[in-house]
Amino acid sequence: MMSSYVEFTEEMKKDYTILAPNMLPLQLSLVANVLRSEGYNIELLENSGPQIPETGLKYTHNDTCYPAILVIGQFMDALLSGKYDLNKVALIYFQTGGGCRASNYISLIRKALKNAGLGHIPVISFSFAGLEKHSGFKLSLSALHRIIYAVIYGDILFLLRNQCKPYELEKGAAQAMADKYCTLLEEKMRTDGVSFKKFKANCRILLDAFAAIPRSNEKKVQVGIVGEIYVKFSPLGNNNLEQLLVDNGAEVTIPGLLDFFLYCVYNNITDYKLYRKGRFRYPVLKFVYKYLIKKQQEIIDLIKEHGVFRAPGAFARTAELIKSYMNHGCKMGEGWLLPAEMLELADSGVKNIVCTQPFGCLPNHICGKGMMKPIKDRNPDVNIVAIDYDASASKVNQENRIKLMLANAAEEEKTPAAV
Repeated sequence: MMSSYVEFTEEMKKDYTILAPNMLPLQLSLVANVLRSEGYNIELLENSGPQIPETGLKYTHNDTCYPAILVIGQFMDALLSGKYDLNKVALIYFQTGGGCRASNYISLIRKALKNAGLGHIPVISFSFAGLEKHSGFKLSLSALHRIIYAVIYGDILFLLRNQCKPYELEKGAAQAMADKYCTLLEEKMRTDGVSFKKFKANCRILLDAFAAIPRSNEKKVQVGIVGEIYVKFSPLGNNNLEQLLVDNGAEVTIPGLLDFFLYCVYNNITDYKLYRKGRFRYPVLKFVYKYLIKKQQEIIDLIKEHGVFRAPGAFARTAELIKSYMNHGCKMGEGWLLPAEMLELADSGVKNIVCTQPFGCLPNHICGKGMMKPIKDRNPDVNIVAIDYDASASKVNQENRIKLMLANAAEEEKTPAAV
């Protein structure tokens, strides 16, 4: 049960700063821009360093999962820094409304605030599942529409940046391009409105802009990243894994956030099929799923037609690949999506995969580590390394295991395939 909460009121909207953890810098920057255009003073937290997990451990139990420790640590470190007026600040956390970490962090954050004598600070639960109500945090249909497009734009910027970054001749050019369009795209959505026709036109502009970045023709080892959603995406959660891979000669591929949203919708459809749960919303969910799948395929076709960049995998294909390994009813945490993304990466030619997970996260150990052997048994050319992230984990050990995987991958590419 959710604990009693301090409501974020309409009066607070006028002059409160709302702090948000920055799990996905590109996607959430676009979402934050949409929220700012709606009158909310949102700030994505950038504070990092060893004091973050230390602060998290001070204000929550050490058996709490690592992402919760980091989120609480980042919030508390910011609040105690002296940078903010503690009577004019609120926190926001994005939730799916599902099991495991997706629904428990709000209570843990509020408990941490209470323990620090800051129980008066509102914590906003931002969820499409409608877990809580805050009179001062209401979004129009137009804003919600733009948030959905912000996520999709963010995924495209994410994909294009990752495909350019390892080859750019001017260091930082790909990131600078992505940052530039984070602002421009939100302005376009606010002033021009959103429609899929306009979206496709903007995508062509993005494709041309990134294609114009001077790049080398050097061949790089391709590495995919899968895992628990926070440590998969967050540089704070995975010790800057993406940058480590790029610095060691790899090109990184990470499935986008839209796939996770589709997974959540698909799981609700599965609930109806298995348990007849949600009979009245089932037709709506089915329509939304089919609509998003169709639009995702149009985006894939657009990128393929442009011809410069590799298109992302289709969620429908990802969901199909896992069927002979695991039932779609296995959906706690990242559930079947985690091994399905491994299979989709391998199917698209990315044979080297880092599986990230918080130490002690049971759903991800079962669906991540537990599925590595059956996947490798049936796909012997796939190279998977599982990396646990925890406040007590050795960063040096993590990096050494990743570097060993890259060395093995580079050696295999030099070895001619057996005839």
